[in-house]
Amino acid sequence: MHKCLGITRTISRSFTSLPNFFKISEEVTESLSSNKPIVALESTVITHGLPFPENVKTATKVEEIVRQNNAIPATIGILNGKVYIGMNPTEMTSLALNKNVLKVSRRDLPYLISQCLSGGTTVAATMALAYRSGISVFATGGIGGVHRGGETSMDVSADLCELSRTPIAVFFNPETLGVCVAAFGASKDFPAFFTPKSNFKAPCNVESYEEAARLIDSRNQLQLESGILIAVPIPEEYHEQGLQTESVIEEALNEARERNILGRDVTPFVLKRVQELSGGAALEANIGLLQNNARVGAQIAVALNHLNSSRSGPISSRTLRSPVKQEAKDVFSSPSGRPVVIGGSILDIHVKTLEDVKPLHVNAIYREERKKSR
Repeated sequence: MHKCLGITRTISRSFTSLPNFFKISEEVTESLSSNKPIVALESTVITHGLPFPENVKTATKVEEIVRQNNAIPATIGILNGKVYIGMNPTEMTSLALNKNVLKVSRRDLPYLISQCLSGGTTVAATMALAYRSGISVFATGGIGGVHRGGETSMDVSADLCELSRTPIAVFFNPETLGVCVAAFGASKDFPAFFTPKSNFKAPCNVESYEEAARLIDSRNQLQLESGILIAVPIPEEYHEQGLQTESVIEEALNEARERNILGRDVTPFVLKRVQELSGGAALEANIGLLQNNARVGAQIAVALNHLNSSRSGPISSRTLRSPVKQEAKDVFSSPSGRPVVIGGSILDIHVKTLEDVKPLHVNAIYREERKKSR
């Protein structure tokens, strides 16, 4: 029997419906019980996103920024088969220095738990674990989509599917999945990861923390099954570094193809290589956008908390999901607590035709098909 299966339960009695391999910090437990605003944070930035020691320093600084904006940070990761909801600096360092650490998506969670392994949680895994713990706001650097070359590799991130999680989920685009996508700011320009514009438009935009909170609250009251993605552009002061980074991404991707690096190994390789090729510009821009997203996420969580607190009656998202006030079987089934992701998005769209295509009128196509059938 694996030793991790018999660990001592360290979570409060209010959360008895959680499995015993969940380890919720005292700060997060107290915050959940007292309905304080909480912001979940991923841990792949520690394990695969940034080099040591910048990874731990950045993760610690991001938590500090969340606290400065009156919310409670909850960095989520897995150590030796235990799910940590709220990691301290020692635990973060242990994760960062682990030579066998894995990149963990939703699909990988059962394996890591059963084998007592350690891993950094991706957007999809962090969302799933945050939701399971009663946290509904999540700040990240960016979410994944269809990776370049996906038409042959079928390498598609689970992030958007997790945002839309229902008994049957079909991946196509945010609208099809029922995910509300909003740009944060005065413009509907959808931001790319390292630049403020991707040449695409978001369906809508929110111009303030309060407006974002009202959007989330409306989704909660409608009891929709999907999450919300709020895309935050990279701060103005990092535009130049972002442009330098964009110029070397294609070079890093070409190297990945030449080395036959596939699947989950592509992103860590490209991130590492881009940091090297950009002469530090990518690292500076990445840290800057992470910190800004944490700041925006914390402010939105606080605004949502104020909105919920000002309303009488048990219809706020936190009240509906409170383990103290609900039956255990209903705690994690309420759709009103679906996660909200604050951050950017990685957008890759490539279309190529193998030969010239001439548009034909539908009647001409019909006549051609009739000739062939004769």
